[in-house]
Amino acid sequence: MMDRCRMRWIMLATMALVLLIAGASAAHASKASNKHPQILPPQETGFLNRQLSLHGVVYKFQVYLPAEWKRDDGKHWPIILFLHGRGERGSEGLWQTQVGLPQAVRDHPERWPFIIVIPQCPLNRFWTDPEALTVAMESLDQMTAEFHADVERTYFVGLSMGGYGGWELIKSHPQRWAAVAIAASGVFWSYEPERWKQQATLPQEYARSVGKLPIWLFHGTDDSVVLTKQSELMFEAVKAAGGHIRLWEYQTLKHDCWTRAFNEPELPRWLLEHKGGKTPLPPLIAANEKLIVPLHPPEMKLPAPVLDEYIGEYSEGLKELPTTIYRQGDALFYKNQQGVVTQLGAESMTTFYFQSASQSRLVFERDAEGRVNGFLYKDDRSETRWELVKTLPRTSN
Repeated sequence: MMDRCRMRWIMLATMALVLLIAGASAAHASKASNKHPQILPPQETGFLNRQLSLHGVVYKFQVYLPAEWKRDDGKHWPIILFLHGRGERGSEGLWQTQVGLPQAVRDHPERWPFIIVIPQCPLNRFWTDPEALTVAMESLDQMTAEFHADVERTYFVGLSMGGYGGWELIKSHPQRWAAVAIAASGVFWSYEPERWKQQATLPQEYARSVGKLPIWLFHGTDDSVVLTKQSELMFEAVKAAGGHIRLWEYQTLKHDCWTRAFNEPELPRWLLEHKGGKTPLPPLIAANEKLIVPLHPPEMKLPAPVLDEYIGEYSEGLKELPTTIYRQGDALFYKNQQGVVTQLGAESMTTFYFQSASQSRLVFERDAEGRVNGFLYKDDRSETRWELVKTLPRTSN
C-alpha cells in the first residue's frame, strides 16, 4: 500500500514539474515573441484579385495598389472607385481592367498615386441597378478598410455606362466624394430612352443633389452612342445650381474619349487638389469651365521643297522593314511597315503629327551638314529613333 501511494505521489510530482517547465517555456516564448514580433511579408502591389459575397452571390473584382504602398508605414492613401462601361461586364473579375482608367494607370503609373477599386458589373445588369451599385459601394468600403485609405480623399471616375452609375452614386452619396471625373456619359441612360421625356427637369434634379462637389466631364464632339448633349445638359444644370463643374469636349472624337481624357496629366493632379468634397477649385482653374479641345494644334503649311527633304525610307533597325515618308501635292504621308497610310500634319518645321486620333509625333533630325538623317517617333510613353536608310526621288506634283 505504501509503495502504491509513493508511486502515485511520484507521478503527480512529475506531472507538476512538467507543467511548470511547460509554463515557463511558454512565458519565455511569449516574451521572445514580444521582443521579436512576427514580420509579415511585403504586401503585393499592382492589380490584385479580390472578391465580395453579397446575398449569397460572389462578385470578383480588382484593386490596384501603387508600388510604393506599404502595410506598416501608417500612410493613408487616396482611393478611387472606377466603374467601367457596358462592354466590360462579366463575372471573371478581370475584363474591366483593359480599358479606361486601368489602361491609363498601366501607361503612366507614376501619375496615379491612388488605391483604385475596380468592380465588375454582371452581364445581365447595368451600373444603375440598385444591386450593382451596392456591389460597387461594398467593394469600395472593403478596400478602404483593408488598405487603410484616406476616406476624405475618396474619388469617383467612370466612363459611359459606368458614368451613368456614377451620377447615381454622387446623387445619393454627395458627401462621400472629394471630386468626380466622368467621360462620355450623362443621366439619360441609353437602355431607358423614356428618361429623355424628363429632359427639362432631370438634370436639375441631379444638380441640386451634388451641391458644390467638384466635377470634371469629358466628351467627344462626334459621340453617337452617348450624345455630347448629355454632358452639356449636366454642365448647364450644375452651373445654374451654383456648383463646380468643368466640361472638356474633344473635337472629332467619338464615344471613346476616355483614352484621351484619362491620359491628361492634369486629371490626377486635379483630383488630389480636392479633399472631402469641400475644397473649391484652384484659383487658376475657372469654376464652370467649358472648353472645345482640338485633336491637334493648327497645321503649319510647309512648301513642297521643305516637305521633299523628309521623304525616304526609315528603319528602326537593320532587320526591320522600313517605313516610308512620301509627298503628294502639298501633303506629307507616312506608310508604316504593314502598309497603312496616314497623312501627316506639320506642327512646326520639324515636328509632325498623325491626322488621326493618335497623339504620337515624328520629330525629324539633321546631321552636322543640315541634311535629314532620321526621326524620333515619340508617343506618350517613350521614343524610338528611325534612321534614314534610303532616299527617294522627289515628286513633281
